[in-house]
Amino acid sequence: MSEKPGFDVVVLGGGAGGLFAASGAAALGAKTCMIEKNKLGGDCTWYGCMPSKALLKSAHALALVKRLKDFGISSGDTRYDTGKAMSHVRDIINKVSTHHPAEVFEKRGIRVIFGNPKFIDNKTIEVNGERISAKRFIIATGSHPVVPPIPGLKEVDFLTNETVFDLNTLPKSMIVLGGGPIGVELSQAFSRLGVEVSIVEMLGRILFREDFETADVLTNVIKRDGIKIFTGKKAVKFRKENGQVIVTLEDKDKNISEIKAEKVLVAVGRAPNVQGLDLEKAGVEHEKTGIKVNEFLQTSQANIFACGDVVGPYLFSHIAAYQAALAVRNSLLPLLRQKVNYESVPWATFTDPELAHLGLTEEEAREKYEVRDLKIYRSYLKETDRAVTDMEEDGLAKVICDKKGYILGAHIVGANAGEIIHEYVIAKAERLTIGKLSSTIHIYPTLAQVVKKTADQYLLEKLGSPLLKNIAKFLMKFVK
Repeated sequence: MSEKPGFDVVVLGGGAGGLFAASGAAALGAKTCMIEKNKLGGDCTWYGCMPSKALLKSAHALALVKRLKDFGISSGDTRYDTGKAMSHVRDIINKVSTHHPAEVFEKRGIRVIFGNPKFIDNKTIEVNGERISAKRFIIATGSHPVVPPIPGLKEVDFLTNETVFDLNTLPKSMIVLGGGPIGVELSQAFSRLGVEVSIVEMLGRILFREDFETADVLTNVIKRDGIKIFTGKKAVKFRKENGQVIVTLEDKDKNISEIKAEKVLVAVGRAPNVQGLDLEKAGVEHEKTGIKVNEFLQTSQANIFACGDVVGPYLFSHIAAYQAALAVRNSLLPLLRQKVNYESVPWATFTDPELAHLGLTEEEAREKYEVRDLKIYRSYLKETDRAVTDMEEDGLAKVICDKKGYILGAHIVGANAGEIIHEYVIAKAERLTIGKLSSTIHIYPTLAQVVKKTADQYLLEKLGSPLLKNIAKFLMKFVK
């Protein structure tokens, strides 16, 4: 075996975290190598964020066209052909993938290698028959779909987010296992494109990590779209019959029922990509949920760091990029190292309407704080002028604060919620009270007025206090 010259940093993985880590290390002047076993861009580009959003956009466009009469526009032809939707999605994937070819990173001085790396020890890896040494490693190998060991599942040609976008034609019907963000997003997209969709979720409700009130709004919308939802039921058996997949469901009382569809999409979660890395040889500790790291994203080996889905606890591209920046900083600039901070982590489910999440839900806040120490403010889109003019009245903004007005959690369900949530994110991250958002000028008419309206409630509450009223009365005596 030949031996490559040593590097300052070797990054394992070319997804969201790996691309950012390699670019950051090279920018700091480190001799950098990036190793990717498949294609640059990672899950988000090829199987996740980009293709699902492209499909959702197609579905949203069709849903909007079907509502032309609501906007005072008549249409004579109401026939729609969705046969090219999947090829459109693949076109988008190919377009986005051109944003980060290997040549771009090579020009930055980053050595790019495609292959399956394996650790020899904590300072050496082997890839494509070559040994590569480095002072430091950053592991950013991502995750893959979990496939539960349910009898018969492997015999029914099931789909995951890694294979569903390879479909050339849309099935007539589909069963989606899992009521989390991936399952719900794809369910709504396929349903609006004409597929009969059923969601199976073993817990008591879909989107169980979301605030119950905002999730309930979205649940009602997707039911209105015609999606069937089976909660509190577990898939226990699969079989194929007359070209249909039959799924046996079992509830908590062991009652049995069956549903059927042409295709099954498995979206029950993701698992870290640690297989084949020979982490044991490097002395890197890991478990089922991923590689163990400390608050500086350092593994059990001082020179090896990890970030992204392989670490968790949040499996989002924006968290992978955030962690990657810290991994680079902490590995190359130890005197300036910084701890991870998950106090203000936002995310969004990109359905129609969107569902955005920040911090504690109401349920979580009530478990953690006394009721008297909490303040909850709501503003409904149906009371926001821009939402009314756009006919996007489903939804609300909900903010959970402590008694001093500091934001503990914020949740928005509605059009562009994923964009609007960032006002709350900044306020929470910078330790601003919600009253600061009220005193900030917001453009009218915009959907962001929903943020100001929640903040106005806090301010009006303060202005209405007996103390301030008495002060105001005293001061007004001096007004001529």
